[in-house]
This record gives sequence, C-alpha cells and structure tokens, in this order.
Amino acid sequence: MSFPPPVDWARLHHAYGPADDVPGQLAALADADPEVRAAAVSALTGNVYHQGTRWQASAHAVAPLVALVDRPGTPDRAAVLYLLHAVALGDPSDDDLPFDPGHAFAEADRVGPADEREVIRVLYEEDDPDVDSIADVGDAVVVLWAADAYRAVERHTASVLAWLRDPDPVVVSRAAALAVWYPRIPGLAEALTTVPLDSGAARASANLALAHLPGPLGTGELASLTACLTSPHETTRVTAAVALARHRATALPDEALTVLVQAYDGEVTGDVPGWDRALRGHVARALHRLGL
Repeated sequence: MSFPPPVDWARLHHAYGPADDVPGQLAALADADPEVRAAAVSALTGNVYHQGTRWQASAHAVAPLVALVDRPGTPDRAAVLYLLHAVALGDPSDDDLPFDPGHAFAEADRVGPADEREVIRVLYEEDDPDVDSIADVGDAVVVLWAADAYRAVERHTASVLAWLRDPDPVVVSRAAALAVWYPRIPGLAEALTTVPLDSGAARASANLALAHLPGPLGTGELASLTACLTSPHETTRVTAAVALARHRATALPDEALTVLVQAYDGEVTGDVPGWDRALRGHVARALHRLGL
C-alpha cells in the first residue's frame, strides 16, 4: 500500500504567510477543551478560508478535516464539517446550484506553477507588495486555489456518503448541504433518499439537496419526497414541497402546493443547518418557480 507524502506545511502559504501553524490548529480541533477547539476554528477560518478566499494551503487541510469528521470520537464534528464546507466551497449561494465546476474554475486553466510562484513571491516576500504587477494572473491563481480545495473533497466522496448515515442529525444535515455541490457522486440521490423521514433537520437538508440536484429524479426519490409531505416535522414537509416544486413543476401534487402556500402565508421561520437561505426564502423561490 502506498501513502501520500507528508505535507511540508512550511513551504505552503495561507492568508497570513507560511502555513506551518496549520497542523497545530488542525490537531487542536480534537482537543478536550471547548475553548481550545473554538480558537482553532477561528484561526483556521482566518488562515485557510479568509473571507471566502482559499489559499495555497487550503486544499491540504481537506484530508485532515475529513479524517476528523470520520472519527466518531472527535468533539464537535458538525463544527469541523462546517469548516470543511467553507474550505471546499468558500461562500457559495444556492443560486449557483446545480454547480458546474468546469465553468466555475475555467480561469484556473490559464495559469501554471510559475504564475503561482510569482503571486506568492509578491504577496509574501516583497516588503511593499506591488499587487498591480500580478493583476493579470492574481485572480486566476485564486481560482486555482479554490479549484484545488474543491477537488480535494472529491477524493473523499466515500466519507461524504457515509456521513449521510451518521447518528448525529446535524452532521447529516451539513453533509447533505455539502454533497449537493458534488452531484457526480455515484449514488448520491439514493443516499439522500435513505435519510430517515423522521430525522427533522437531517431529512430537511436531504430534501433541499434533492431539490438542487441536476436532471430528473427517479421514481424512488419522488415517492420519498411525496411521503415527506405528511411528516410531523414542518421543515421536512416544507423542504419536500420545495423539492417537488423544482422537479415536478408541471405535475405538482396538490398536497405539495398546499404545504407551500400554508408555509408562506404562515410566514414559516427557521433555517436548515448547512444552508444559508432561510426556510421562508426557499418557499418563496419555489412559489416563484410555479408562477405564484
């Protein structure tokens, strides 16, 4: 069995310089002290995901983050998954779903290692960085780093699918919200459908992910969404109706339309972990899609 070479963090850079402090911050995510863990999340958020920008070191943080979520004994696994989502995707909006990585990262194709080295030299080695000198390639290099981080998660799709079966509903909810950005994961739609109907926020997130998957859903997925319309959990009913409105706009079951109208008229509140848009916003978009 071959193993990947160890990461030489000192040769990588994050938002503030050499990334030799990242291993300690990653290790601190598993600390028994919640204050230590919170400080690590804050530090990593600033270093490898800085205001939505990914950096040279960001992609290399993915594998350790995945390993932490994989480990049942890791404290606050949902918080680690939140950080992984940020590193993988930056600040995405569900308006960008379904996601096309080829289109999103097209600019990265025009830069190479020499361009990356020049950007790093100017940003980190010059006393008075002349950012105008790298304006032509700087933005494209940032896209390259974003693409590297996104694709790093693609190498761990087995873990992403496994998290959809996790006993922690918040982990499941955040996993579904991450998985939808990787629609080419084999078996994703089926895995989202198997999230239990009585799992509250977990099933609601799975429903939203099903709503935003490209292409038509199978009969099994549509039947599962229809079954959710009678759930005792409001978020499950509403998100199922949202998904059906996106995939069956011309043949929407009456029950789904009733759920959407009642949710909108009743000013449904709340949100679903992993999704930035409030539940009422999802309802409004679904009704707009139906021409209402």
